[in-house]
Amino acid sequence: MKRLIVLLGVMAVSLSPVFVRLSTAPSMVLVLYRVAFATLILTPYVLLRCRAELRGMKRRELLLCMCSGIFLGLHFSAYFESLQHTSIAVAAVLVNTEAIFVTLGSVAFLKSRLQGKAWAAVLITFAGSVIVALADLSGGGSLKGNLLALVGAIMGAAYTLVGTVCRRGGISTTMYTYFLYMAAALTVLVLSLFSGLSLTGYEPVNLLTTLGMAVFCTLMGHSVYSWGLKYLPASFIATAKLVEPVFAAVWGLILFRERPALLVVAGGAVVILGIALYSKIAGEEQTEQPAQNVMETPNEEVAGGETRGK
Repeated sequence: MKRLIVLLGVMAVSLSPVFVRLSTAPSMVLVLYRVAFATLILTPYVLLRCRAELRGMKRRELLLCMCSGIFLGLHFSAYFESLQHTSIAVAAVLVNTEAIFVTLGSVAFLKSRLQGKAWAAVLITFAGSVIVALADLSGGGSLKGNLLALVGAIMGAAYTLVGTVCRRGGISTTMYTYFLYMAAALTVLVLSLFSGLSLTGYEPVNLLTTLGMAVFCTLMGHSVYSWGLKYLPASFIATAKLVEPVFAAVWGLILFRERPALLVVAGGAVVILGIALYSKIAGEEQTEQPAQNVMETPNEEVAGGETRGK
C-alpha cells in the first residue's frame, strides 16, 4: 500500500507541466505563485507546531535553507520556461537528469566516492540525454528549450546538494521546506521585478493552475516522497520517480496531442535505464557501506516537502 501511495505521488508531480501548459502567465510569475502558495499553506502549521524549533534555528541552518531555496527558484524558472519551447516529454526527460548532476556534485563537493559501475550508469544516462536532445532538434525542436531543461536539472541538483548539507544538521523537513519555499519565492520575485514582469493582472486561470501545482504537485506529490523515505528504501523512491517522465509524456499525448518521436522515446528509455541502474547501485552501496554511500541523498525532493523538482 505504501508503494502505491508513492506511485500516486509521482503521478501528482507529473501534472506540473500540464498546469504550466494550461497557464497564460509568464513562467517566472507561475513559479512565484506556486512557491508563494506553498509557503502560505505551510505558515499556519509552522507557527502553531514548530515555534520552539523556529526560535532555536541557527544562523547557518537558515542561510543554507535560503541558499537551497535560491537554487530551487532558478530550477523551477528554467524548467517552466523550457516547457514554452519544447515538448513535455523532452523537457521532463532532460530535467530528470538532475540525479546525475547530483551524483557529479556529490563527488566534487561532498567528497562522495563513485564506483566504476556507477560511472557507467552516469555515461548511459548522458548518452540517452544526447539522443533525446538530438532527436528533438532534428524534429524541429528548440535548442533553447533543451538547454533550459538542462539548466533546470543543474539548478535542481545544486538545491538538492545544499539541502543535503542543511538536513545533515538535523533541521526538520517542515522547517527546511518552509524556508526553502520562502527563499524560492523571494528569488523569483526579485528576478520578476528586474525583468519588468507584472505580478498581477493575469487571467484567473493562472491562480487556479498555480494553486493546483502547490496542492497537487508539491504537497500531495513531493511531500509523499518525504513521507515514503520514512518507510521505504531510498532506492525505491528514487526509482519510482523515473516513472514521472512517462506520466508527463502520457498527459502531453492525451491533453495536448504531443506525440513524441520514436528517437525521443528511445532516448528517454536509455535515460530512465541509466538512472534506474544508478539507483540500484546506490541502494546496494547504502546497504553494504551506510557511512559511505555512492550518493548520500539520491535526487530527493523534500517538501512539506521537496528534495527535487518539479
